[in-house]
Amino acid sequence: MKLDSSIVAVVTGGASGLGAATSRALAAHGVKVAIFDFNEEKGVAVAKEIGGVFCKVDVTSDDEVDAAFAKARAAHGQERILVNCAGTGNAVKTAGRDKKTGEPTHFPLDAFNRIIQINLVGTFRCIAKSAKGMLSLTPLEDGERGAIVNTASVAAEDGQMGQAAYSASKGGVVGMTLPIARDLMSDGIRVNTILPGIFNTPLLQGAPENVKTALSASVPFPKRLGMPEEYAQLALTMITNGYFNGEDVRLDGAIRMAPR
Repeated sequence: MKLDSSIVAVVTGGASGLGAATSRALAAHGVKVAIFDFNEEKGVAVAKEIGGVFCKVDVTSDDEVDAAFAKARAAHGQERILVNCAGTGNAVKTAGRDKKTGEPTHFPLDAFNRIIQINLVGTFRCIAKSAKGMLSLTPLEDGERGAIVNTASVAAEDGQMGQAAYSASKGGVVGMTLPIARDLMSDGIRVNTILPGIFNTPLLQGAPENVKTALSASVPFPKRLGMPEEYAQLALTMITNGYFNGEDVRLDGAIRMAPR
């Protein structure tokens, strides 16, 4: 797929971090970008910067996702590109003892389910609704109607202590990539997933320098945090390379996460 002003994209989680970098990279090629995010202040700012449109949305809500796609398509037309970066995490051991009382506890199931709903079900919700819209598009010269890029995590393969929910959600994204690519193959829609390692996103930017230094040192090479622009570069490769389909690719400096 050639990126130019005739192409429309939706980026979930596009207000910051990996999503913002991808939104900027797409816009730099002339693509019309709609940013889906829960953070209105940051989302409006990025949309204004790149000449895009902001849609406030909670990806766990059918109604909000429908409204966001309707707003984006009214502004730009039907998207050919969807990049799913919306997600969150938590860290709770499956079972343990309360630090204050010493009483046995377990991972609260509502907290576990929240991560699954945002990271896994939210990603699938946006894929299904975007792909349905892509079916209305006239295929490009090579028969392609669209390209979808999802965000998992290296935790899908080597999750750490306390990451049961997060790893399950991201493992689910990896697990559904190939079946969805197969579901959509006859309609010319490609689907790929990126598994980022430790990236310099807003989540880490507020961490103490000694913590960031230790994390950087844990990466085999290069010994630094990944940059959001590097994620965006791979996302654009997955979008523009027409033979890239049904793949899950780690982007992590060869790191393999330790148990803790």
